[in-house]
Amino acid sequence: MKDASAIVVVMAFFVSWLGCWLPIAAISLKLLNWQPIKPLQPEQKLPLMVSLYLLAPLVLWGIIWLTNSSFANYGLVSNIAFLRSLLLGFGLGVLSIAILFTCQVSLGWCYFKELNIQQLASISIPILLIALLVGGIEELVFRGFLLTELARDYPIWTAAIICSLIFAVLHLVWEQRETLPQIPGLWLLGMMLVLARMSDRGNLGIAWGLHSALVWAIATIDTAQLVTYTGKASEWWTGKNQKPLAGVAGIICVLGTSFILWLFSML
Repeated sequence: MKDASAIVVVMAFFVSWLGCWLPIAAISLKLLNWQPIKPLQPEQKLPLMVSLYLLAPLVLWGIIWLTNSSFANYGLVSNIAFLRSLLLGFGLGVLSIAILFTCQVSLGWCYFKELNIQQLASISIPILLIALLVGGIEELVFRGFLLTELARDYPIWTAAIICSLIFAVLHLVWEQRETLPQIPGLWLLGMMLVLARMSDRGNLGIAWGLHSALVWAIATIDTAQLVTYTGKASEWWTGKNQKPLAGVAGIICVLGTSFILWLFSML
């Protein structure tokens, strides 16, 4: 498998990942008393998602062994510089979300529920841990493994476009109705995270931190119900189903963050 084409290696990974996870998912759904006629509830999705994500590094380790590669080739290294990059990316992500909602509040599009701020103490840390897991695994799989493998056979920006499209479409697995309007925004987010890796000289530190911060900030706001939209602006601006990536404001936020990353890559 060492000299196999990128497509073969990529397909081997995803088929193996899914094949290992399906028995675990079936057992989990049975233990959770899930009925096929009913949609999955958030508390049912979480153990499925965690089990899927925890399997990814193990399956990827098998692929690395077969192809004589390494995690470092995919941008995952263990040093102080990587930790600094992760913190830098996390700070940039939090700043981006803070600017996004500050602008919307100032325009009268939404307002913060100050009474709900007290919930942050109890939910922030658990959500942060999940966000770090989600951000880390998705960056390792998509901007690490997938981008690197595709770049062996395709120009880098072609590989970026393909892996970002796969990244966006696979989000439909967990939720179709709310995710579908976000597909263009998710694709653009994927491209931004590719730029984050490139600005970090091929490492995943900035991308991991940035991705985790976005997941953490949005999930915390949603869980605590911190924001209420006033209806003064169309969903085209604020995001359909109150999802920032499904609206113009969220897209502008991604583009602005991408511009900062581009400037950083020029240093």
